[in-house]
Amino acid sequence: MHRPQRAQHEDDLIAYYDNEIRQRAARELSSRRVLRRTEYLDLLSRERIADLIEIGCGPGRDGIAFADAGFVYTGVDLAPQSVATARSLGLNACRASVLRLPFEDKSFSAGWTMSTLLHIADIDLDAALAEILRVLRPGAPLAIGLWGAPHGSEQKWDDGNGHGPARFFSIRTDAALRVVLERHGGLEQWLTWPGERNWHYQWAVLRRG
Repeated sequence: MHRPQRAQHEDDLIAYYDNEIRQRAARELSSRRVLRRTEYLDLLSRERIADLIEIGCGPGRDGIAFADAGFVYTGVDLAPQSVATARSLGLNACRASVLRLPFEDKSFSAGWTMSTLLHIADIDLDAALAEILRVLRPGAPLAIGLWGAPHGSEQKWDDGNGHGPARFFSIRTDAALRVVLERHGGLEQWLTWPGERNWHYQWAVLRRG
């Protein structure tokens, strides 16, 4: 994706999520998402992992669960209001793009990114995954959640709620996503469950080599 187009997509996301922050912060996560998070916390505990980074932390709904469980937590998000809301919960959070993370190589022992990489174009997905894995230590697990569909598409979508500009989405088939993930590490977990419209949620745990 050309840089001006990517920058416009990021600006649209920032405008939308800054305007929507109160509603998002008050919205409960799905029971399936919470179950997967609990299982991931158990995995981290079994492996005696003490810290993690969340890419796309939003208002800190997952972050507070990680922090309350005793993990050293770092969150990043494009949207300033998301970062401010996460910080208001006492979380360590900063503004950053997944394509430009402000951390040294091998800084974190685990990663978590839910419903964030669907805003990254297919042409940039390998770069985004490589950047996340760059800041993870060898052997680190990375939990990834995305919305998928039987037929892949890239589009700007206006949900009609009046929060801001139409957002860019890259919706991938299971097969297409798995091919990309397996280029970057070992795919240890893969699950899907039904969602709205014809979308379904894709859950994976990728292990950094």
